[in-house]
Amino acid sequence: MKVRSQQANKVNVITLGCSKNLVDSEVLMGQLRANNFDVTHEAATSDANIVIINTCGFIDNAKQESIDTILRYADEKEAGKLEKLYVTGCLSQRYKDDLEVEIPQVDAFFGTLELPQLMKKLEADYMHELVGERLLTTPAHYAYFKIAEGCNRPCSFCAIPLMRGKHMDRPIEDLVKEAKRLASMGTKELILIAQDLTYYGLQHYGERKLADLMRNLSDVNGIDWIRLQYAYPSQFPMDALDVMNERENICKYLDMPLQHISDNMLKTMRRGISKRRTVELVDTIRQRVPNIALRTTLIAGHPGETQQDFEDLYNFVEETRFDRLGIFTYSHEDNTHSFSLPDDVPADVKQDRADQIMELQQGISMELNEAKVGQTYKVLFDRKESGYFVGRTQFDSPEVDNEVLVPATKGTYVRLGDFAQVQITEASDFDLYGKLV
Repeated sequence: MKVRSQQANKVNVITLGCSKNLVDSEVLMGQLRANNFDVTHEAATSDANIVIINTCGFIDNAKQESIDTILRYADEKEAGKLEKLYVTGCLSQRYKDDLEVEIPQVDAFFGTLELPQLMKKLEADYMHELVGERLLTTPAHYAYFKIAEGCNRPCSFCAIPLMRGKHMDRPIEDLVKEAKRLASMGTKELILIAQDLTYYGLQHYGERKLADLMRNLSDVNGIDWIRLQYAYPSQFPMDALDVMNERENICKYLDMPLQHISDNMLKTMRRGISKRRTVELVDTIRQRVPNIALRTTLIAGHPGETQQDFEDLYNFVEETRFDRLGIFTYSHEDNTHSFSLPDDVPADVKQDRADQIMELQQGISMELNEAKVGQTYKVLFDRKESGYFVGRTQFDSPEVDNEVLVPATKGTYVRLGDFAQVQITEASDFDLYGKLV
């Protein structure tokens, strides 16, 4: 095996897009470090002679951010500040041929599954024995944990299968090995991610195995929290809820993007579920896992969305009272099924509908948070910022959910990455304030 013996090259890795992309960058950085490259991640100031940009190609805004970032570093290369510029990830997978013509300053473009080819281009070895190992870019006490790649769902609006391919499971034994390694490095929280967690097992084992995976990961010594993100509602594996109840280190938290609720829209979006079944599913989840925090994501302005469809969605949000909620305006993505439909909802109407939903959710979040005042929660502290120790309960995922803020006053001290009991003293719409107990 040829391994680089000198730190002749310094690489700055830039990550755009979702947490799944972040994991890909962490794996890339692990491979680079094993080949004796000097690696940084999104360094504000860097003397790196090589930049690798891991791009997002999901929706218009994300694509534009990726293109702008490539162009910025292309200018640096032309100015002689960089020797090599490489681009990988979803945008590169989706538009490689066009990008090669439009931005010739880039030395090479790679798709989402072409890490070995990228390593070869860098004259480095792709080390199969390192699969599952990576350099964390998150604080050491939590890690995003990708259990599968790709997606088999036919959702009309989504370009993910075009960029990530068909669903592929990672074997349970490989995931347990990675979890043990992360735990040995001080990781306490695993945030399970995939394009669709609920499909896990079908490709590799021929049946849904999310519950079995959860049990196996729950047994790993040192893992205090396991959190589920990106669960598809259709054919949801109910045995996963049983494990959530059985195991104390599995958070009572579920991120389930529903996208819409009207039957008209669910059919047009090809979601494989009806309004009635969706409502029943949400009710069942809450009955089987009392006090679970439910997060969802919605889309406003999909082709064919009528005012009545939107009102159905608004009423559903009002009645269901999700703990967490986000909403996107529809993006007309080429080569998706929806691209064949007229993009008939004006941009200002899309935005107005999204704003109405978020205003409604803001009020719901405020009421739910106010109900927490006086209660005490186990909090994992992530960082110190602006005079506060900032952490989360089991009901909150990093970056997208509530944070718990404890004033960093004289005599108040917590070690970042540790748990502490916090009594909530005050609430705002998307944050909680408290004191150490």
